[in-house]
Parts: sequence; C-alpha cells; structure tokens
Amino acid sequence: MKIRRVLATAVALAVTTPAALLSVSPAYADAKPAAQTQEKQSKPTIKELEEAAAEAQEAYDKAAKAEAAGRIELEKTLDDLSEVSGTHPLAVASAAADQAAKDAAAAKTTADQAVTDAKAALDALTENATEEERAAAETALSEAEATATTAATAKTAADNAAAEAEEKLDDARVAAVRAYGVLQNAAENALAVKVAADAALAKAIKEAEEAGEGEEGGACEPELDLTSEVTGLPDKLVAGTSTDFSLRVTNGSDRHMDEVLAFVSVHATDRSGLKDTGKFFRLQWSTKSAPKWQNAEPDDYIDGVGALKPGAHADVKLRLTLDKATPAGNGVAFFAADFFNEDGSCGGAPDLDMYEFDVKAAGSKPGTTEDAKPSTTPRPGNTGTTPQGSVSGTPASTGSNGSLAATGSSSATTPIALAGGAAVLLGAAAVFVARRRKTGTDA
Repeated sequence: MKIRRVLATAVALAVTTPAALLSVSPAYADAKPAAQTQEKQSKPTIKELEEAAAEAQEAYDKAAKAEAAGRIELEKTLDDLSEVSGTHPLAVASAAADQAAKDAAAAKTTADQAVTDAKAALDALTENATEEERAAAETALSEAEATATTAATAKTAADNAAAEAEEKLDDARVAAVRAYGVLQNAAENALAVKVAADAALAKAIKEAEEAGEGEEGGACEPELDLTSEVTGLPDKLVAGTSTDFSLRVTNGSDRHMDEVLAFVSVHATDRSGLKDTGKFFRLQWSTKSAPKWQNAEPDDYIDGVGALKPGAHADVKLRLTLDKATPAGNGVAFFAADFFNEDGSCGGAPDLDMYEFDVKAAGSKPGTTEDAKPSTTPRPGNTGTTPQGSVSGTPASTGSNGSLAATGSSSATTPIALAGGAAVLLGAAAVFVARRRKTGTDA
C-alpha cells in the first residue's frame, strides 16, 4: 500500500501550482478514459509477468552459458590457427608456405648476386685474355642469369602460395570469430529480453503496491479508527528556529496492527503562494523505540511506531527546523497513519489531516502563538459552502469516497484518480494563502 506516497506527490504539486490544479474539475477523480479501460483489459497479470520473467531468465542463462563456452572454443581455435605454434592443418600449411617463400627469396638473392659477380668477372678480363677465358666468363654469366630467372619465377610462385595459405588461414580465423559472434549476440539479445521482462514485472508490482493491494491481491481497507492527533504545533513559525511538537497515533479499532507507519508531510510557499519554499524546512522525528532524532525520509513515512494493540497508542516526537533564509509565507502540514499486517492485509486513515501555519521572516517576534488547528476543505464533488481555510476541529478530507483504494479493485486507476482528486482540493490550501494575504493576515 503506497497510495500515501502518491498523495504526497499530489500535495506537493497542488501547493506549488494551485492555479493549474484548481482549473481541473473534481469530477475528474472518478473519470476513467476509454484508453485506460482498454489498457486494463489487455494488461497481463503479475503471475503472467512472473512466468515471462522466469522464462527470460532461463533463456538468458542458457545463452550466457553457450557464449562462455563459445569464448573458450574461440580462444582454442585461434591458438590452433596461430602461424607460430598452431597445430591446425591450415596453420601448418601456411607456416610451410611462408618458409618456402623465404627460401625462394633467399635463392633469388643468391642467384642475383651470382649474375652480378659473373658480370664483374667478364668486365675484369683484359686485352691479354684468351678466347677460351672470355668464352668461359660469358658462359658463366649466361648460366647465372638463367638461374636468376628460374629463382625469380620460383619466388613469385612461393609468394603466391604463401599469400593463398595466409588467406585461407585468415578466413578460418574470421569464421571462428563470426561463429562466436552469433553466440555473443544471442546472449546480448537474451539479456535485453530479460531486462525488459524484469522491468515489466517490477512496474506491475509497483503499480499493485500503489493501488493498495495486499499480498493476496485484495485492496487495502480504510480504517477510520486509526487516528493521528497533533499537539504543540504553533500556528506561527519563525525562520531560523526549531519547533518541537508531537503526534499521537491511536489504534481505536478492535484489530491488532502488526506494523503502523505515521505519515507526516510539510509543504510551504512564499507569500505569493506560488513559490515552493519546502527546501528550507527540515523535519526530524523520534519515538520511544528510536529516541535519537532522525531525519524524515523522502517518502514522508515514519517507521518508529511499530505494532499497536487494540486501544493502544504511540507518540512520535517531531521537530521542524526552518532555515534562516526561509522566506515569509504560509505552510501546511499533513498527518495520517497506515498499517500493514503479516497476513497481507493493510489499511489506514482514509483522510489526511491538514494543519495551516504562518511563516515569519528571521528575527520576527513569535508573539503569542496558538496551536495550529486542522482546516476543513470540501471533498471532490462536495458542493458545501464551507470556506477554504476556515479553522475548525474537523480534519481536512482528502479522500473522494472515504477509502484509500476502491475495495476489491485490483486496478491502479482508482487510487491514482483519488490522488488526483486530492491534489485538486489540496490546491485550495495554496490558493488560501493569497486570500489571507489580501485580508492582511500576513502583515
């Protein structure tokens, strides 16, 4: 059950942008567009998504195993295809062809040198050389040139053979790498499917939690007898100071609650009612079981209450600190409580209690301050004439039908719609600051 978080987001949006929210009709809270209805009908169940995620995991495990084995085989194949130490027939043939090319090159070099030497010997003959000596030198040159020609032809053939053997060896290497690439791509694709399946499952589970579903798929139930009462919160706070107050959470029902969470959310604006000043506020809490002051978590839940027996209560000490730079303006604090049981059942107060307070600039005299009191704001669809921001002993109502989620519904549409309706009416809290400013309340 995470609807309170949805409401908290709606509250923050409402306080900072009231004009936009107030332009939306409260009837929107119960509206279900055709597109949403169609999406709900075709939406897979969590069980189906779990099965799909399991299948994707299995496929990925197999693909990853094949890829790992393929990598080992590739390394072995490349070693076998090595010209230096490879034992593959192609590697042996390539090495032999390469050596033959080197031998042919050496033979050609020797033959070419013989031609050079024969020419030098012929040129060195003097006029006194006999015809036999000159004929012998010419024959030696002719034979050397013929040998050089044969060596050149042999070298060309050896080079071509070596190049062909090297090409066949390279082709074998490329084929081995490509074979591994198929396995690698299969593993990557399987991983992408697994990630998508896991994300879809996580999203569905989150939506189910936000819809207030218990472990058995049932919606969380409203519990009117789980109450939260605030004492000691002044209706005027001064920037640069800290204020201690308390929240008492009471289980007035006849059921045992295994885990109770208090919900506290503080929002503020400057005097215009349009600029959010919440960043200047710091909320801390402590309880009997957790006496050390702790900063409130971003989700606005306080987990130090623990279990509550029927009729029992627990007190939460709260400390609200305003930075010296906090602009003068107005604020609202929201309080509620939820419970969760080990059997999967859950529920909580269907409404948020809203308390209003003034924010004075640093150095202002606090003067005589009274405890802030809950304000009455109409529910969506309520046409009552209670003025926004009027002070009374009735908590502000934030539920459209008195429940956190529609009982028996497994769709997230209903709680989200309720949160939207809550945002609309809570936007009135921000607009109220402008009315107070006009009447001189902030002066």
